[in-house]
Order: sequence, then structure tokens, then C-alpha cells
Amino acid sequence: MTGGWTARLPKVDLHVHLLGSATPATVAELARRRPGHGVPADPAEVAKFYRFTDFPHFLTVYTAVNRLVRSGEDVVTLVTGLAHDLALDTVRYAEVTVTPLSHLKQGLAPGELAEALTAGRAAARAAGVELGWVFDISGDDGTAGGESTVDWILRWQPEGTVGLGLGGPEHGVPRRLFRDAFARARAAGLHSLPHAGETTGPAEVWSALNDLGAERIGHGLGASADPRLLAHLAERGITVEVCPTSNLRTGVVGSLAVHPLPGLLSAGVPVTLGSDDPGMFATTCGGEYRLCRDRLGLSTEDLLTIARTGIAAAFCSGDIRARLAAELARFSDTPG
Repeated sequence: MTGGWTARLPKVDLHVHLLGSATPATVAELARRRPGHGVPADPAEVAKFYRFTDFPHFLTVYTAVNRLVRSGEDVVTLVTGLAHDLALDTVRYAEVTVTPLSHLKQGLAPGELAEALTAGRAAARAAGVELGWVFDISGDDGTAGGESTVDWILRWQPEGTVGLGLGGPEHGVPRRLFRDAFARARAAGLHSLPHAGETTGPAEVWSALNDLGAERIGHGLGASADPRLLAHLAERGITVEVCPTSNLRTGVVGSLAVHPLPGLLSAGVPVTLGSDDPGMFATTCGGEYRLCRDRLGLSTEDLLTIARTGIAAAFCSGDIRARLAAELARFSDTPG
């Protein structure tokens, strides 16, 4: 199996953040449009800016980049850049996390943000990539921010909206605080897709399941410490979105040697691989598959199973799912 196999593998990416997908070149372009915000305007310097020391430092940098996105044009630039990169990586469908409140705080009008996402999604489709939207609450915006996020989703709900997420810091921001916001979203037909257990233990994963009705878990590494939780995820078929490079770059996992992914798989937990913030972490979805093959020893069949799991766990239309599954089946029948 050559190094190109993972890039050619037809994939879905269910855990990718729009802002974090911006490459150093894209961020440098935005910085030139918005000078004076503390972000370098040279791609090489942006790459250095993206050398994270720990998870709080990552959040600081992420916030600085967010301050550059101040117009619908900027949002379209992000979406079309992401679509281009996904197409090159043979990602056919992605559920992209967008944090509406972070953009509204920078001055975007609510309707302008929705229109920009709609325009970007149409351009992505023209490039051969289908996008769904996961609109997330940033934990540091608190419960008021959670309610405002749901208000925006229910008012504007751009085409392709699939669910409500919850990201940002976990320590000091228990998942249960957002129970009411998620209840409103679920009542309106949105899927529950929170991060949990990225930087915390199994208790927050349990809370995401019990308090927020989580249908997938973002990261979910903390589940590895609780055999009962692993069994629950396996029995209920609740997919965990694992992002190994992200975990290394933010320091939440010290090395691949201790990464929980093999343990999740051996416990029968459904797993899909996500790129998380590919522009910031210098990775791709295909790169995550390659990492798992080359460094974690996953087999061809392991990787194909993960790809199938992603398709099954995606909240896309039945037609898209059937098309994705058929393409993957054709690919798996060809020699590596």
C-alpha cells in the first residue's frame, strides 16, 4: 500500500472546523486585509504562529485568527479554501463546524453570515464536495451564548444545517450547563454533536450523552478510562470523532504511543477520523489515515472500516450516503 492510498481513499470528514481549516496562506491573506490584529501577514510566519505549546495557547491563537474574519467575503474565502483542500484529499462529504457567535461578535450581520455560508457551500458543491454545517457553541460564551447560538440557527438555518455542537474549553465548563440549549435544538430537529472528553475524563462524555443527548462525540478521548462507558458507546453505536494530530499538537496526548484510539477500536467503539483544524495543525483527513496506518499500525481493513463508519455516522441525505458507500465499495475492490 503506497503513501498515496490514503489520499485516494474516498472519505468523509465529520470533525473539521471552518476557522481552523484556514491554511497559513489563507490566514496571511486575511491578515493583509485586516492589519493590526497581531497575526502575521506572511505564510511562513503564520506557520510559526501555529506552533502551539498547550491547549490554552491553541485557543488564544484560534481567537486571534477569528478576529480577522469580519465580512461575508472573508467567510466565503474560508469555505472555498476548505473545499479546495478537501477535494484534493478525496474528501467527498464534510460536516463543517462553524461558531456563529464568534463571527457575529466581529461585526458580521446575522444574515450576512448565513448568506456567505450558502454561497460557499454552493461553490464547494461545484468543486465536487458536499458540505453540512454543525453550528457550535463555544463553551467560554456561557449559557447566554448557547441560547444566542440556537436563536441564530433557528432564525437563519442555512441549507445543509445538520446539528448543534459544543467546543472550546472543557475545564470549568461542564457539558450540563448547555442542557437547555441542546434541548431546544433537538426539539427543532437538529442533531446533538458536542465535543466531550478532549481534555477531560469520562464524566464529561457521560454528561454529553445524558444531558445533551449526544449522537456522536467529538474527540471523546476521556472515555478510554471507563470500561463501562466504552461498552455503552459500543453497544449504542455512538461514533467517536478522533483527531490524532490535533491531540498531539495541542498537547492533550503526550505521544502516539499512549493515544487512546487503539483502545477505542479494540473495545468495539465506532470511530471516524477527523482533521479538526487542518490548516493550523498542518494535516488533512487523508493525513490522519496515513498517521494511523504508519504510526499506530492500523491495517488496510481497519482503515476501510473507519471510512465506512464515517459514512454511516454522517447526517447527510440518503442519496449522498448511497453514493459515498458505492464509491468506497468500488475503491476497496481495487488493488492498493
